[in-house]
Amino acid sequence: MKKNIFLILLLSLLCFTVNNAVAQSIYVTDVESWADVTVYVTDVESWADLVVCKQTVESWATGNKGLWYFTDVESWADKTVYFTDVESWADVVIYFTDVESWAGWKNSNKQHYFE
Repeated sequence: MKKNIFLILLLSLLCFTVNNAVAQSIYVTDVESWADVTVYVTDVESWADLVVCKQTVESWATGNKGLWYFTDVESWADKTVYFTDVESWADVVIYFTDVESWAGWKNSNKQHYFE
């Protein structure tokens, strides 16, 4: 019995750690050279590498699946992004949606930018 409880606690801790290891707290910088990723926002969903849904609660922005929480504190962020007006300068092209279930990667080759 004690062994089962220990295993359950260990698995729960492991799942919590893995889930938060790739959370998507985002800080926006005005200086491109300070950014981890340069991002371009498109108005056409089919042109995007990633469809992003903004989250109002940080704990909802878990995993590398397009759920982003924007923070004003750089040290709290998982990634620092710079928004460019030139698509060809971007590492990743994103499209913003209000529908959480639509969020996600359309081009998995670029997923490593947010891992």
